[in-house]
Amino acid sequence: MTGTVPTWPATSDPDAVVALLEQRAPLVGYERCRALHDELAEVAEGRAVVVQGGDCAEMFTDMSAASTRRKAEQLIALGAALTASTGRRAVHIGRIAGQFAKPRSHATEPGPDGEPLPVYRGDAVNALTPTIESRTADPWRMLTAYDLAADVLAALPGDVYASHEMLLADYEQPLIRHDAATGARYGTSGHLLWAGHRTRDPYGPQISMLAGIANPVAVKLGPGLTPADLAVLIDRLDPARTPGRLTLIARFGADDIRRKLPALAETVRRSGARPVWLSDPMHGNTVRTRDGRKTRVVDDMADEVTGFAEVLLAAGSHPGGLHLELSPDDVTECVATRAEVATAALPRYRTACDPRLNPAQARTLLSAYAAAVPDESEEIVHA
Repeated sequence: MTGTVPTWPATSDPDAVVALLEQRAPLVGYERCRALHDELAEVAEGRAVVVQGGDCAEMFTDMSAASTRRKAEQLIALGAALTASTGRRAVHIGRIAGQFAKPRSHATEPGPDGEPLPVYRGDAVNALTPTIESRTADPWRMLTAYDLAADVLAALPGDVYASHEMLLADYEQPLIRHDAATGARYGTSGHLLWAGHRTRDPYGPQISMLAGIANPVAVKLGPGLTPADLAVLIDRLDPARTPGRLTLIARFGADDIRRKLPALAETVRRSGARPVWLSDPMHGNTVRTRDGRKTRVVDDMADEVTGFAEVLLAAGSHPGGLHLELSPDDVTECVATRAEVATAALPRYRTACDPRLNPAQARTLLSAYAAAVPDESEEIVHA
């Protein structure tokens, strides 16, 4: 199993799971994917904003209809706050109904006894419980992921779209379907699908999957991405330069956003593309507490949001919104200031993977975004 993308044990039978998924119904409809494309075109033109958010990693045990409604209500409330502060309609996109697989930097981690243990890769691959049995990758978990995603989508309000990272080819490929009405192929596992910072190789399998579908697609931009690679990504993912097709999610960290984003924004301008720009202020600002748990500093995240907006406005582009890992519960996984990192107790630390914002912290980042982005009547977006 590689450090980034999971593979299956030789004794498992992923081909049987793929065959069963090919027989399952699409999880999302083509029309809804096209509707999101149209809404994102409005964002690209500066007339709307996006609030995208949800769990870092969804847990099979947290897929109830009540939980889904609470997560959707949080997004809708955040969208209403953005509309009130920016004068723009909000598009709500959940990290939901498919965020079951995670790319990881390492294949193993120390277990409770100090011995190496396969790393947790999301509930579609293995379980969080730190035992060899639970951490052994099992392709049959993908069927459970499909069934639970269907339940979540059935409970999701009509004004919230579903998105996740398009990571597991054995899950995603059998759910790519042909729309006879348009001749296009859609990834029917979610309305918007993205490639992450670790899987955005312009010629890698994730980008190839995204390039072959008609959904709105996104890619995370982070440290190490060169303007030349970004130009190739744009050509592969948005060759027709269609507003609403491509979303670029910046996740550099507060220390790097103002230094590294300008060159990429200039690359986009020269390409003629009109992507949606989102700020992910979470992933570039992850640190560890004294006891080794991951956390994120709200002050740093707010600074990255501000820097993101400053760079794009200076480039004549619309800072289109936020991509957040958050919870509707009053979790204590992120801290307010850098000074708290060394002493924070984090008594309600419940995430399966990376730390999430609680509702108050999420509102703080929305306030930072709203303070940095002019009202629609004042913003100048260059054609």
